[in-house]
Amino acid sequence: MAVPGSKSLRRRLTSLLISLTFLVLAVSGGLAFFRPFSIQVIGLHSLMGFIFVGIVVVHVLNNSRQLKGYFRTRIAWVALAVSVVLTLLFFLQPSPIKAVLGLSQNLGPTLDHFEMNEDGMIYRYSPSPDYKLELKVKSGPSYDLDHPPRIAIWLENQGAYHIKTLLGPDKIAAETLPYWTFKRRGWEEARKAAESEEETDAISTPTPNGSFDPADYILPADPETSTPYKLLIEVNQPDDAHGTHRDQPSLVYAVEIDNLSPVTFQLLELVGYPKREDEDGKEAWSLYFVDEGFGSALELIDSALLTIDRE
Repeated sequence: MAVPGSKSLRRRLTSLLISLTFLVLAVSGGLAFFRPFSIQVIGLHSLMGFIFVGIVVVHVLNNSRQLKGYFRTRIAWVALAVSVVLTLLFFLQPSPIKAVLGLSQNLGPTLDHFEMNEDGMIYRYSPSPDYKLELKVKSGPSYDLDHPPRIAIWLENQGAYHIKTLLGPDKIAAETLPYWTFKRRGWEEARKAAESEEETDAISTPTPNGSFDPADYILPADPETSTPYKLLIEVNQPDDAHGTHRDQPSLVYAVEIDNLSPVTFQLLELVGYPKREDEDGKEAWSLYFVDEGFGSALELIDSALLTIDRE
């Protein structure tokens, strides 16, 4: 037999819990929007949201009769329509909504940051608080901020296999960066082949020249057994005719990184321009020496400095 007043007590407790959890959600939501990303704040907001949903379910069960009466009125359809419109609006994010979201200081748990300005390009990558990578590309005379060049930044192991793209272009711009596109495609094919096989030790197990896991190079568990790897950038300014070139090819710059002999500051060197030369019916690209046939393409970049801070 139910205790007299137990139902009323349960309703009051549920209403109080809804109010308090809503307060926590409101405060944590505000902090998440106006403050930089914090896993503690996001975790609090997300987990409290699940609790809130559970309490609301109890509230609905406690007041099912009244709620059924609400849904028989015209106002219920108005509320439903407003909810659907707001949901679509926030999901599709038209320009006004993006402008509001742009006020947020929460950039998410991003590992990297890229920006372009009149002085050039800066790329920052920090997969760990103890590892901060910065690539600062100083602009040359041909660099135009209004029509910036296309760029890709990636890592390769000693076997010259792509292991991680740090910064990639969109699908349209990818056509102007053939060397990165070729390397990336080869990595995707190797990954798919590994996933389709039952035995994937050849792909997943770290080897001196064959590991495809970037963590084995960037943040190796045992630095004493790590092997050198390379950071490369490919840059191209579309429609930049010069001499015999109706459109000068992209240029590739590279630098080797060795955790066994860590260096804080390193300059990237121009290693060549890509040229397709298929072998046995398979697509293949090689890097060729940059000769006097190039002009403005060589003036896109004045210098590229890689800084790695290992705390």
